[in-house]
Order: sequence, then structure tokens, then C-alpha cells
Amino acid sequence: MKDETIILTGNNLTIEHIAKIACEGTKIKISEEAWKRVEDSRKLVFDLADSDIPIYGFTTGVGWNKDKRVFKEFFKQYNENLIHCHTLGVLPEASQKEVRAVMLARLNPLLLGATGIQPAIVNMYQNMLNFGVHPVLPERGSVGEGDITCLSHIGLAMIGEGEVYYNGNKMPASEALKKVGLKPVILGPKDGLAIVSSNALSAGQGALVVKEVKDLIKIADAIYALSLEGLNGNTSPLDAKVHEMRRFPGQIISARNMRAYLEGSYLWDKDRKPKALQDPLSYRGAANIHGSLRDALEYVEKYLLLHINTSDDNPCVMVKERRIESCSNFEVATWVTGFEMLGIMLSHVSKVSCYRTIKLSTPYFTNLPRFLSPADDVICYGTIQKVFVSLDSEIRHLSNNASSDYFSMAGDIEDHACNSVYVVQKTRKIVDDLVYILAIEAMHSSQAVDLRKNPNLGKGSKAVYKAIRSEIPFYDRDRNISEDIRKAYNIIKSGKMLKMLMASMME
Repeated sequence: MKDETIILTGNNLTIEHIAKIACEGTKIKISEEAWKRVEDSRKLVFDLADSDIPIYGFTTGVGWNKDKRVFKEFFKQYNENLIHCHTLGVLPEASQKEVRAVMLARLNPLLLGATGIQPAIVNMYQNMLNFGVHPVLPERGSVGEGDITCLSHIGLAMIGEGEVYYNGNKMPASEALKKVGLKPVILGPKDGLAIVSSNALSAGQGALVVKEVKDLIKIADAIYALSLEGLNGNTSPLDAKVHEMRRFPGQIISARNMRAYLEGSYLWDKDRKPKALQDPLSYRGAANIHGSLRDALEYVEKYLLLHINTSDDNPCVMVKERRIESCSNFEVATWVTGFEMLGIMLSHVSKVSCYRTIKLSTPYFTNLPRFLSPADDVICYGTIQKVFVSLDSEIRHLSNNASSDYFSMAGDIEDHACNSVYVVQKTRKIVDDLVYILAIEAMHSSQAVDLRKNPNLGKGSKAVYKAIRSEIPFYDRDRNISEDIRKAYNIIKSGKMLKMLMASMME
């Protein structure tokens, strides 16, 4: 809904909220309770500014410069300097929807009042999101222990420097702010550190990756269902009782979905003779493997949302106790290692999809023509295996651990990191490669059921078939297959296949 507004409280964001705000431009509004926390936190900052107690990043420098004193009269200059010297991001740029997700992932924790940032900056986050002013945000350069080198580019735009996108055009931040009636913020005590010191880049991008995986696993289940029909395979591995006895929640959900997607399929006909006693594991174990991805996804979503709905600030402002304490709340190893697990499971899903596609081209398993060719003079899918195998190899490489690769920096003060940004971004690439692989599987399974003279398909599998055939015709003569791959990829990536699938299940 265009007029929908999502109320931010600091502790209520979901993956679906983030996707709506980031991808659909849904407006936001900060709750009154959240504003009160922000104001109370700022008041404490000003109270403590008059004390002689050294407070990290507030009355002292940061990192190795923690022993340098920052005096009251230099708060503005020091905080601007902090933004400038941390503006270190390396290309490429994050997409505009990712920038929105990143800003939201920073704004929401600010509303908990553990930062001490001035309300004007909180309001700037809200206004920039609502007006569609998106800072140019290089997405590389962070070791993932606070994304300071990249988030500083957002701070740069807030003080009227650097560049932004507005209405699809790149322009100076000062010009865009003027167009929407906003004035650059004037930084005060702790503001610079509060803007740059968080894990919002990895968390924001990570939230969008999680949303894509949540959608893609539904597609993977449905494409499997069509592949099973293309194989003329066995339905016994989907038996509900079998999965209930195992009790792993993910596989129970995947098996349930697969059964639903196959409702009405010829595979359930009682007089149909099974092709083999047992199908290959890529078919027989699909619900189990897809279910393992669901279990990994559940873990990642749980702890990523915990992160986005709590404060990762250092130092931490505790208003009720009137204290600001140094800490390591920016440590995100819990959910970053979860993304590593997610990458590994996506690699497993990729591998079995590749194997299912290979089986569909093999007459021994299908009793269909080699490479699903409709005639002896048509090569059909004789070479396409090289494409998805190369993509799977890339996925396998990307699924290797990266979170434990780090250096000790800043005078040996910062001697731990987990590469959260890179881990999320390589997972994002894995997902994109997997879309291609599943798209190619859907092309093969559609060709296979056509060669079977279009038997009755299931409710969900028929939706996958219709989505593919809406743009890719039956392969009756050799043609430029790369165009078919591109179309199949876009059918999934655009959300068209998921929309058709969900609509079919409502009928």
C-alpha cells in the first residue's frame, strides 16, 4: 500500500518491514516513546560533557587515539574531522535499496537511547529515508567490527558534503538536501562516532539477503516438485509421517510445501508404476536438504533481527544509571558465522539442483531422449551443463569461511574482527548464482514434462511451468540458449515466479 507507514520503536523491525521500507519505499515514523529515549540520552551526554571523566569517543579520541582529550569547544570540529578521516569506502557502490536498508539498520538501534546522538541526526535519518535522499555508499573497506569506513559516507551526506542519489540522479548532497527542504546537521559531542560506529552496512545488506533466501527456498521447493514430475519420480520420500518421525522442523516444512505443490499431480496416481525403487539422493533427499537450509535461515534471521533491534554502540549510554561505558557490543560473530553456515547450506542446495538437472538429461534415469532433445537433429541441452557446473564451483568457493580472517590493527588495540560485510556480500553472490542454477533446472524440468506429453501437474509445479513457458517456448530447434537462461533468471529474480506460485496455491 502506497500510504502505509511503518512505526519505528527501536525493537520491532522484521525482515519484511525492512524489505518494504528498502525496496518499496514505504514511509516510516518514529514513535513518541522512542523520541523520548533519544532526548533523554542526549541530555545525559550534555550533562557528562561538563565532567572531567574521560569517555571514549566523547571526551577522548577513538581507536589508538583513545588517550587524546577532546575539549568542549572543539566538539563540532572534532566530530567533523572524525567523519572526514573515516570516509574510506572502496567501490563498488551499494544499491539504493541497500543504502535504505543500511540507514534503517542504523536508525532503529538509535531509538533505544543507548547512543547519546542528537535528535536532529535521528530526524535526518528519518527524513532522508522518507524523501528518498540516498547517500552514495561504497560497500567495501570494512573489516566488520563496526563498519566505520563505509558508514562515514552517510555522515558526510548529513553534513552537506559528498554525493547522494535523489530521484534517480547523482548530485551533491548539499543540492539534494536543499531540494527537499533539509539543512545539513551540525555535529556535537559523540555524534560522529554514533554515525560511523555500528554494523549497519552488514546488517542492512544482510537483511535483504535473508529476505531473498526466504523467497528463494519457496521457489526451490516448487522447482523440485516440477523436476520430480519431469523425472517421473517417487513421492514416498515426501511422506508426512517419515518427516514427523525425524522431527527436524525445516524438512517438515519443505516436505509439506512439496506435497502441496504436487497436489493433483499424475505422480500420485495409484495405477502409476514407480520408475525405480529409489530415486537418486538429489531427488530422494531434497526435502531434507532444503529443510537444512530453512533451519540455517531460521538461526540467521533470529540473531540478525536481535542485532537490528538492540544497540551495538560503543560506548554504551545507560540513561537510568547515568553512565557511559566502553564495551564491545559491536561484536557480531554470532550472526556472521550464521551467514557462513547459510552459505554452506546454499552450496548444498545448489549441488543437488545441479545433479537433478544432470539426471533430467540422462535417459537411464528418465527414459526420455538424451539432453531432452525433441529430435535426432536437435542438440538441445548438450552443453548447458558447463554453465551451471561453473556457477556451482563459484558457489562452492564462496561458501568457504572468511569470518576468521583478520589482522590486529590500530596499535594492536583492535585485535579481533569477523569480516561481516564481506561474509554478507559473498552470501549475496551465492544467492544470485543459485537463482541461475534453479532457473536452469526449471528450464529442464519444463522440457521434460513437455516430452512426457504434458501429464497432469501439481498446483504449484504447474505455476512454475507456466512461469517458464510464459517467456520460454518448448525447445523444438536449436537456438541461443543464453537468452533462455537470462529470461528464466529474470522470471525468478523479478518475483514473477513466486507471485504466480503463491497465487496458484490460493486457488
